[in-house]
Amino acid sequence: MFDKIYNNLQSKGYLKPGDKVLIAVSGGVDSMNLLHFLHVYREKLGIELGLAHVNHKQRQQADQEEAYLRQWAQEHAYPIFVGEFSGKFSEQAARQFRYDFFRSIMEHEGYRVVLTAHHADDQAETILMRLIRGSRLRHLSSIKECQDFGPGILVRPLLKIKKSELPEIFHFEDESNESDHYFRNRIRHHLLPQLEAENPQIKTHLQSLADEVSQYKEALRSLFDHLDMQDLKTFQSQNSAVQAVFLQEYMEEFSDLQLSKGQFNQVLSTLNSPSQYQLSLKNQYVLVKNYNRFAIEKMGPRTDSQEKSVVLNYGNQLKYENYYFMFSEKIENQTIYLGSRQPITLRKRRDGDRIQLGNFHKKLSRLFIDDKISLEARDRAIVGEQEGQIIFVQVNDRTYLRKLSENDIIKASLQIEKQKQDDEDVRTGY
Repeated sequence: MFDKIYNNLQSKGYLKPGDKVLIAVSGGVDSMNLLHFLHVYREKLGIELGLAHVNHKQRQQADQEEAYLRQWAQEHAYPIFVGEFSGKFSEQAARQFRYDFFRSIMEHEGYRVVLTAHHADDQAETILMRLIRGSRLRHLSSIKECQDFGPGILVRPLLKIKKSELPEIFHFEDESNESDHYFRNRIRHHLLPQLEAENPQIKTHLQSLADEVSQYKEALRSLFDHLDMQDLKTFQSQNSAVQAVFLQEYMEEFSDLQLSKGQFNQVLSTLNSPSQYQLSLKNQYVLVKNYNRFAIEKMGPRTDSQEKSVVLNYGNQLKYENYYFMFSEKIENQTIYLGSRQPITLRKRRDGDRIQLGNFHKKLSRLFIDDKISLEARDRAIVGEQEGQIIFVQVNDRTYLRKLSENDIIKASLQIEKQKQDDEDVRTGY
């Protein structure tokens, strides 16, 4: 079974030699199998391991499990990071705490990958739970085997393995797994066995349903990447079904924004109205719509540097952060050619920012991960926006440019020059 996991990891290329890999270990049979696998195969994989454990403080055994894992890590010379949950306990709150904890370790300790021990049974249970709760179709998709997470990726290498296939090794039993107080346990102990009596392949069929929904989502995402759907003319030219599906896709960028169906329909109605609008949503998010474009933005508290933005008008020059910007007529050998002389807003990046690269749009968060831009550099990145579209991103002395369309006529240029150490804040003769 371990060879099967190893071969899958190698074929997918999730782990690279030299990676620092963090294992989420609860002490249960799933995570202890994952820990044992990585311990045995670490040299073959060429990786460095670290353990992350959350003590939820809900059971008498919790401290015993923590002590055992600390001892195990010490004996095998692995770093271990332990977080203690506090506050009012719920499944959702505990899950949020765990993932925030893993993300924090990755950011501060330099781990590129975190692995969790979700397996095939978890897939089937999750899909059935969502069906019963009335989730949207798009939320019936598969749990991802690999996804962006923090400064790197989150990988679930056991996702194609059934729990019954896992070897019986030393682990701790969580008595709460037997309690019907939790919805997942009621699914696991009662509903799924009843469905399996009708169809022994029900778990496989639920997994197939999830995989098919994921395939449809991927196909739609590919189609939307070739359309600038935040352009209101493009958005409003689509039929109501395409509009609704795109808006669902777009809103997935904001994980802490969960709208009711009524609120979602209100957003759709606003986007199809002719006037400019600013609509308050939830969790400090607002829908901002002008005559040409729309975006969802978070208006929560920010630091002075995050809030700071400046407007650069045609024919002017200014200094922003550690760079000088000059917006003028077309000049040969300039950094950026532009198809418009409308003002340029220079600002810090925001959640959901995208830039058009070639025939597709790419989220800045994904761009920075792919190009291994450090967290510090990401915070210093400068975004240039014109007429509601990002035209460039300046980070680490590198400029990412929006691709001009074939129909664009070059009307202006933008010169970017880094401030020299001996420069004064106000320059003359620029």
